Amino acid sequence: MTNEAASAHEVLRHCHQPVADTVTLDYEARFLRRKRLITDGGMAVLVDLAETTSLDHMDALVLNDGRLIGVRAGAEPLLAVSGDNLTRLAWHIGNRHTPCQIEEDHLLIRADHVLADMLTKLGATVETRQAPFTPEGGAYGHGRTMGHDHGHSHSHG
Repeated sequence: MTNEAASAHEVLRHCHQPVADTVTLDYEARFLRRKRLITDGGMAVLVDLAETTSLDHMDALVLNDGRLIGVRAGAEPLLAVSGDNLTRLAWHIGNRHTPCQIEEDHLLIRADHVLADMLTKLGATVETRQAPFTPEGGAYGHGRTMGHDHGHSHSHG
């Protein structure tokens, strides 16, 4: 056994092929370009992609020797948002450039006490949970919406 890390320079989207191992990453950790990862089986993998990439659940990293390392979304603290007018609640979440996973009867966002307070004031039911987070991608194709937080001051008017 060697201490040298395997290398991955390519991503296979929506992989349904057999994988040699998996790597479980939360939402933030699935956004990378160059990083050393440890797979769920203990293998070191050096990811060195041409550009910063948002990995999705069920993607795979292609190792130099052709083996595949499956990407799995890891559980993380989320807020499940439900209510009578889910469309209105989704609009308010989107207006804050917040990644959102859309389910049949609820929305999932990353845990945030400020958003939880706002949504509750809008009449939403907000419950905490630990679950994998796989939000909708950008409107113009694959990937993240590249939002921003509201820790800085600016107007949306």
